[in-house]
Amino acid sequence: QVQLLESGGGLVQPGGSLRLSCAASISINAMGWYRQAPGKERELVATITGGGRTNYADSMKGRFTISRDNAKNTVYLQMNSLKPEDTAVYVCGAFGTKVYWGQGTQVTVSS
Repeated sequence: QVQLLESGGGLVQPGGSLRLSCAASISINAMGWYRQAPGKERELVATITGGGRTNYADSMKGRFTISRDNAKNTVYLQMNSLKPEDTAVYVCGAFGTKVYWGQGTQVTVSS
């Protein structure tokens, strides 16, 4: 069983930045972030492999950056130029033979 511990969410003003962290209990190749806004389906934000290959949703490119520290089994999501429509629960995922999800962290972008 893989455990994922997320941190870094909160309230930020439009145009601001946040950095999310997700620490996994074991080493796992592919990790990433999804998000779910109220009344909407969960959507991809970004994923990253152990070798550093990244994949972003088109709407996140240029504003969000995913990275990881393999020594710490931790993946990060740097979010810049945040918009109110980025408000959602951001959920960390680990993708091995099974898919594991964290509990999620709330990001609210509001003035």
